[in-house]
Amino acid sequence: MKNLIKSALCIFAMSFAVNTVAAEYTLKLAHTWPKGFPIFGTSVDDYAKLVSEMSGGKIEIKVDSRNKHKSAFGIFDFVKSGQYDIGQSASYYYGGKDPDTLFFTTMPFGMTAEEQYAWFYHGGGLELANEVYGKHGIEVMLAGNTGVQMGGWFRKEIKSVADLKGLKMRIPGFGGKVMAGVGATPTNLPAGELYQALERGTIDALEWVGPSLDLRMGFHKVAPYYYTGWHEPATELMYFFNEKKMASLPKWVSSVLKNAAKLTAYNMTVLSNHESGKNWSTMLSEYPNIKVKEFPQSVLTALKKSNADLIAKEYARSPMAKKIIDSQADYLKRARAYTEISLQSYLNTVAN
Repeated sequence: MKNLIKSALCIFAMSFAVNTVAAEYTLKLAHTWPKGFPIFGTSVDDYAKLVSEMSGGKIEIKVDSRNKHKSAFGIFDFVKSGQYDIGQSASYYYGGKDPDTLFFTTMPFGMTAEEQYAWFYHGGGLELANEVYGKHGIEVMLAGNTGVQMGGWFRKEIKSVADLKGLKMRIPGFGGKVMAGVGATPTNLPAGELYQALERGTIDALEWVGPSLDLRMGFHKVAPYYYTGWHEPATELMYFFNEKKMASLPKWVSSVLKNAAKLTAYNMTVLSNHESGKNWSTMLSEYPNIKVKEFPQSVLTALKKSNADLIAKEYARSPMAKKIIDSQADYLKRARAYTEISLQSYLNTVAN
């Protein structure tokens, strides 16, 4: 009995010692979301834990949410200035800092999540993203994908392009620019302000994510029309790393940080898909007031034209924009041919 107790105490002591190893490297991370925000925010907490586990406790990441730093869209500047070593946010929030950052979240009528991940990892997409962010002293790594996002919550049914004229809608990135091209008035708001803006009529509509995150936000209480997506077929979040800080770290530390980000991106993508499926079922069974709609063909045609006009302008704007657009278009052409003969054919087959 004494030997058993002695063994148990030894195991406990060893476990305690491992868990209390003083970190050799402590890094500060800021993200866009409220503290504990599901999937987007909690994945960052998971990232910090994973980094600690992978490094045997030698790397500690202190995470600050929007509640602490008070600037949901300040992540780019935080990391660029070195105020924070790492950030996590969506790239398309920073088009005002550099318009070429808009390309790396998602593109209207563009690649699916699988296609876009393949482009990032094997088609030169991540290299292009780092070429853009490198001008600002930032290195990036993917952080997780929502998959196809829904087209948004609307107070009133959209029956024609005329219904979009003057419509005040929360929609960031290229999706917002495309909506502006058909007469809507796009704006961007952080997560914590969305419901209040919709309830008070500050905005007439909004897109957020999809069932994974939309249900808990309660948008259906004030805007019952829920439209299917077109604007964000593969919305990717990103980790931002301060280049000077990364260069000052041993290679094994930077390797842990990057590989943990890659694994976290996979985990977040899978969780997002899981939660969307679960919440979609809940929406259908428990919230009959939600009216799921597809945009009329006339509206989609107008949106596609607006998107084509926007891409043409972007193509002429700068050599970097042209380089990114060409890369995405070339990759999409090849990838989509396989998607159509594989996934789309399969879905068509089982639907019959």
